[in-house]
Amino acid sequence: MSEKTLTRMDLSESVFREVGLSRNESAQLVESVLTHISDALAAGESVKISSFGTFSVRDKAARVGRNPKTGEEVPILPRRVLTFRPSHLMKDRVAVGNKR
Repeated sequence: MSEKTLTRMDLSESVFREVGLSRNESAQLVESVLTHISDALAAGESVKISSFGTFSVRDKAARVGRNPKTGEEVPILPRRVLTFRPSHLMKDRVAVGNKR
C-alpha cells in the first residue's frame, strides 16, 4: 500500500496542468472549493459530490468510556463528528485499484 498523500499543492498543480489556469489561480480555485466545503460542514450541512461520496456531520451523544490503561471510567462529552460515505462508484474504483 502506498504512503503517498495527496496535498492541496498536488490538487492545484493538477488544475494548473489540466485546466490551464495559472498556478496562482489554480491554488485560489482549490482553496475556494475547500473553503466552501468546510463552511457548509461547519454549518451542519451535508456535502454530496457526485460519483465521489457524501460528507456529513453527525451528533454523538454523551457516553461513558474506559481508560484502557487503568480501567477507570471516563465520561465522554457529546460532540459533532465528520463522516464520509463513499459512492458505490468510488467503492468499486477503490476495490479494483487505481484504474481509470
